[in-house]
Amino acid sequence: MIATQKREKERETSKVKAKFFTKLPFRIWNRWIDDKRSHLFVVDLNSGKIADITPGDYDTPPIDLGGKIDYAFSPDGKEICFVRNTDTMIAISTNNDLFVTTPEGGLIKKITTNKANDNQPVYSPDGKYIAYRAQFRAGFESDKYRLMLYERETGKTINLTENFDRSVGEVIWSPDGKFIYFTAEDQGYNSIYRIDVKTAEIKKITERSYNTEIAITPDGKFLIFKRESINKPAEIYRLDLSTFETVQITHQNDSILSHLERNSFKDFWFSGAGGTKFHGFFLKPPFFDASKKYPAVFLIHGGPQSMWADNFHYRWNAQMFASRGYVVVMINPRGSTGYGQKFTDEISGDWGGKVFEDLMKGVDHVLKNYKFIDPEKIGAAGASYGGYMINWIAGHNEKEIFKCLVSHAGVFDLPSMYGSTEELWFPEWEFKGTPWTNPEMYKKWSPSNYVKNFRTPTLVIHGQLDYRVDVSQGFMMFTALQRMGVPSKMLYFPDEGHHILKPQNARLWWKTVLDWLDMYLKK
Repeated sequence: MIATQKREKERETSKVKAKFFTKLPFRIWNRWIDDKRSHLFVVDLNSGKIADITPGDYDTPPIDLGGKIDYAFSPDGKEICFVRNTDTMIAISTNNDLFVTTPEGGLIKKITTNKANDNQPVYSPDGKYIAYRAQFRAGFESDKYRLMLYERETGKTINLTENFDRSVGEVIWSPDGKFIYFTAEDQGYNSIYRIDVKTAEIKKITERSYNTEIAITPDGKFLIFKRESINKPAEIYRLDLSTFETVQITHQNDSILSHLERNSFKDFWFSGAGGTKFHGFFLKPPFFDASKKYPAVFLIHGGPQSMWADNFHYRWNAQMFASRGYVVVMINPRGSTGYGQKFTDEISGDWGGKVFEDLMKGVDHVLKNYKFIDPEKIGAAGASYGGYMINWIAGHNEKEIFKCLVSHAGVFDLPSMYGSTEELWFPEWEFKGTPWTNPEMYKKWSPSNYVKNFRTPTLVIHGQLDYRVDVSQGFMMFTALQRMGVPSKMLYFPDEGHHILKPQNARLWWKTVLDWLDMYLKK
């Protein structure tokens, strides 16, 4: 640690800011890796002695694709299980594995051999098992997470949720070790489930609610967790495990919310490409009047393997758009999570295909069924993959359904995106190879090849520190729009990454986005 501090000091004072790197990745999300690693340390509370128990040129916990917490003590305190990726090039690897060692350090033993992602170890109360999550397809970050048991005495593994078509999230044990409670994304919500460890019988114990940070009381009688919705920031709740009655414990936001007019999400289902059923939400503006016509904003989520949910999103909050008098529509097209693994898989290799048709059929459904939306005043906005889809729409808006667009951190040119992102396993999975082994797919789905069709006014937003979708993607999109003579504007943040996290920057972001929408949808 002293040597690290010395190097950091030398870098700060040196007039030379050049960097050397000899392997991938050399940066992640919004920071440079340099020559540092994340290690797990143990502190002896009696002596104050600090021990690095995960030495070596590996990150522990892993710098990407980890679980909620990627280390755990055994009940007797004699063993620690942790997660790391020891592959030669982690830029193309999702191969996190579980390892064990002692609190004093020393021998490190690898206990999983799966070539895909294993993470989030949790010891059973009696110490017999380690529960963890596992994906089975190497190189695919959005494969289904199974709930696995590792029997410590024999090394045997048991798959508890192979027939459960949801991806396991947070995991906790009941104090008696008979049950495991876990969360899973579930059709726009985040539900809590209980599984019997012996029989693998699964019971959903919450309905149509978004729940996270689950914990259990020492007597095993209550679950404690956070619950939130689009019209209510997170509060702490308690669920009685004998009656399944849920009670709100904290009321931190009540006084603030009492002064705000806000509506709840409304669900809808419709038929998308190939007749597949799709789910979405819409949110009416405050003081809604059914006799009026309202402009609408369609929000497109990132990922692409993620979902819009009935939660209080702190960056893409539907209430903020609604507060300016917009009906907000949020559709979960194919590729979204929470609707089964087949549904999630169907976007890979087809980024602008059926998913684009799904979204457009969703627009048709909303306009047909909700007459309070003005069909002449519709905009769309999205970030990351959502930004990609905005860029794709810019080249495929032949019917001019969308009057303006907002593209945040969007992919514009797929071949150059491959060369500038830090997670190579992602494009290699999504586009079935590299730009030189499968160039036709990169060309087919790259918005840069449809610039000749650009004519929709577009706001482009990007951060300099975005190493997932490099800032050059935003610059190229803006350049193309300007070269085509399309009304356009770029908001550039030199001090932000993939997400806008600084409060004053976020304030500017909201003002710029909402003003842009107002300019074209409130004429």
